[in-house]
Amino acid sequence: MRNILMDDDSQSIRVGLGCTSLSRGYSPVQQDEDDSVRVVHRALDLGIRIFDTADIYGPYSNERLLGRALKSHRDRAVIATKCGLVTNPDGTLSRDGRPQHIRAACDASLRRLATDTIDLYQLHRVDPDVPLEETWGALADLVRAGKARGLGISHATVDELERINGQFPISAVQYELSVLARHSLDDVLKWCETTGTPFLAFSPLGRGLLTGQVDHAVLDEKDARSRDPRFHEHAFAANRAIVDGLTRVARRHGATTAQVSIAWVLAQSELVIPIPATKRRRWLEQNAAAASLELTDEDLRDLARLPAVVGRMHWDYARSGS
Repeated sequence: MRNILMDDDSQSIRVGLGCTSLSRGYSPVQQDEDDSVRVVHRALDLGIRIFDTADIYGPYSNERLLGRALKSHRDRAVIATKCGLVTNPDGTLSRDGRPQHIRAACDASLRRLATDTIDLYQLHRVDPDVPLEETWGALADLVRAGKARGLGISHATVDELERINGQFPISAVQYELSVLARHSLDDVLKWCETTGTPFLAFSPLGRGLLTGQVDHAVLDEKDARSRDPRFHEHAFAANRAIVDGLTRVARRHGATTAQVSIAWVLAQSELVIPIPATKRRRWLEQNAAAASLELTDEDLRDLARLPAVVGRMHWDYARSGS
């Protein structure tokens, strides 16, 4: 599986596409499906091979969209999807790691994605009410059945990674990683480097904050970022200092703040693959170009001295519904 994620093809780049925005962004604005398909096709043309989705995105519509977009291009794409979160009647989310749910979720995802096998099937969150080994065992059975090629997990602890990797090899882990969210560098990324496990980095642009294009004043209560402590008024004002530091580095390279943000993520390890989400061709092309931006030692030293983020996001989907 590692050779699939870390492709040596000269036409591919070490940046993937987070697909959630193709169906819905941070606000409930319906995206044009035909336009979304064109974005996926443009991503392929740019050398993007990894497309990350989940059954909960939509829910379900994101996988159907990706299946449609890749129907005639399946051999050019690595499809990564996730299971283990379910939508409750009141719109909140809860975790479900029961083997019977995992098996049913996989079959449903295969139908929506219009494919015979999922390249990377990931556990979205660990269910505290189900022994992780039971959940992981059910996922491993899917690989043995040919329904998945490799397994991943999102936001597990190093102890949990150790336990299940001995049970069945982990093909990739997924965590938030950006200059705003560095908490996985000291433990999880070190574990990945010890084991040679690829690291999919979601939200490398800090949910848009690191682009310098987001104005706190225009966020309304329907925007998911309004629940993110990093976007609360006083925190947002303080975090502008981080954006300003990225902008200073960007000017040295004639690049954008967003591109420097992605380049910083890439510089953390050759195993890291950022998967920024976007539904706009313009931002897609900008994000892909970051793969060729090489930060200097001076750049990295300056970015290491950026102030700590104010307002830490806790990615507990089961309680927050984020």
